[in-house]
Amino acid sequence: MDNKTNPNELIKANSRFLRGTLKQSMDDPLTGALAADDAQISKFHGFYEQDDRDQRLQRTEHFLEPYYSFMLRARLPGGVCTPKQWLAIDYVGRELGNGSIRLTTRQTFQYHGILKKHLKSLIKRINQAMIDSIGGCGDVNRNVLCNPNPECSALHAAVYGWARCISEHLLPKTNAYHEIWLDGKPVTGSESEPIYGNTYLPRKFKTAVAIPPHNDVDVYTNDLGFIAIVENGRLEGFNVLAGGGMGTTHDDPTTYPRLADELGFIAPEDTLTVAEAIVTIQRDFGNRISRRHARLKYTIERMGLDEFVTQVETRSGVEFKSVRPVQFDTHGDRYGWVENPDHTWHLTLYIENGRIEDRPDVKLLQGLRRIAEIHQGDFRITPNQNLVVANISKDQKNVIEAIAHQHSLLANTYHPTRLASIACVALPTCPQAMAEAERYFPDLLSKVELLAEKYAIEDSPIVIRMTGCPNGCARPYVAEIGLIGKGPGRYNLHLGGDGRGLRLNRLYRKNLNETDLLNTLDKLLQQYAANRNPEERFGDYVVRSKRVNLSTTSVEDHHETV
Repeated sequence: MDNKTNPNELIKANSRFLRGTLKQSMDDPLTGALAADDAQISKFHGFYEQDDRDQRLQRTEHFLEPYYSFMLRARLPGGVCTPKQWLAIDYVGRELGNGSIRLTTRQTFQYHGILKKHLKSLIKRINQAMIDSIGGCGDVNRNVLCNPNPECSALHAAVYGWARCISEHLLPKTNAYHEIWLDGKPVTGSESEPIYGNTYLPRKFKTAVAIPPHNDVDVYTNDLGFIAIVENGRLEGFNVLAGGGMGTTHDDPTTYPRLADELGFIAPEDTLTVAEAIVTIQRDFGNRISRRHARLKYTIERMGLDEFVTQVETRSGVEFKSVRPVQFDTHGDRYGWVENPDHTWHLTLYIENGRIEDRPDVKLLQGLRRIAEIHQGDFRITPNQNLVVANISKDQKNVIEAIAHQHSLLANTYHPTRLASIACVALPTCPQAMAEAERYFPDLLSKVELLAEKYAIEDSPIVIRMTGCPNGCARPYVAEIGLIGKGPGRYNLHLGGDGRGLRLNRLYRKNLNETDLLNTLDKLLQQYAANRNPEERFGDYVVRSKRVNLSTTSVEDHHETV
């Protein structure tokens, strides 16, 4: 390590394959936090140290340390779990978290408000349900997304199988997780990470598998993407993508969102070899000095696409064939009932911003617990923070629908734009948040819905995504309307996604408060209602219209797929 290397690299190198001094930090009764280096290593074990930012000032005035707690994100490839596992997830959230479960845009669940003294118990409890949090966060491959694909269970099973294989193949091999949290026996002798090495990747790495025509995984926004090519209902192989990523830094033009490049087509049996080759290239060539520039998208920009493809083919021994044509028509969820060829049913439920909790007026946790107690199929978390109750037998259909209706889980009472829109967690727990997102977004959407009704376009869904900072966890840069937190109560407004996840939007206005934002949207929606073409989406209209002057120097040049 030289003196230019990012400090995180030294922490990883000295961590003894992700052990650090986590055991000692966990046993320290004098603080609710971890030692600084351990707080970095803990991410590889699936959890982040956080504090309640709403209480910071008050606690400082009383000479108290911040109110520390932890967010833990599980590894759940493709978002699939059994009803028995869901009941365990529910129990842990109520007993050891803050009483809620958060479904995430990485197609898994996470807990908030975990006290340090409860961390080990929580990890043990989910492990008893055959769920872990290895690589839920950290500089490794994160949870692998897979299209829930409600229309065809047989095809979903084949593609989901590869998503699970990718996840398992790219897991860290260290025994640290089992030693620290599950009381496993310490390793005696040497240990190695054959894929990652002792400093792992320079930055996080995200993988998704899509099944056209649905792009609900936003496959082009991932570091590594696989698009399933299906002929006559059979999986023929995958188009491979690389180099997508949403994170950026405000006012730093050297950082930007980017859509992935198409590398070529491969047979299914080459999937793991190609995935490993791409990960090891990022390991060897990724930026280990500036974490802002450490994602695979910047590695490909530096190397050049041709050289990158050559490296992948050389390392994998796989020669890419020409990409197969694909067609995507949406990156939202398909709500309501869908029947399978085997006459079972899927029901996609709406979970606003992915937050499942029991409130005085609506008891979502209770409703899903009642469904899980009788359901004989499976559950599938979607990358849009919703939940599919999958493979429902015909004799259970009416009972499950009645429970979902009683607990306000059905989508048919919500505005189409609300159903198409998502937000990140942001305040009060996310340390990166500059502005509100999850807590504020529902109220803002209500005001946008009134504007849509004002211009009689309420039946035309618009994909709106809000994040509390520019890191892009809710993938706002491919939304028709992207709202990116700039400061307390202020957002940058981006416009022009295509409703399919194939086009980056562009910066339109900076640093807007709510009044300015709503006034701006009022004018835009009025113009859209008066001048749109038949069936034209809002994002397509603003790109086409000469009335809307979008930035030509923002993010739009970084590999749009149109």
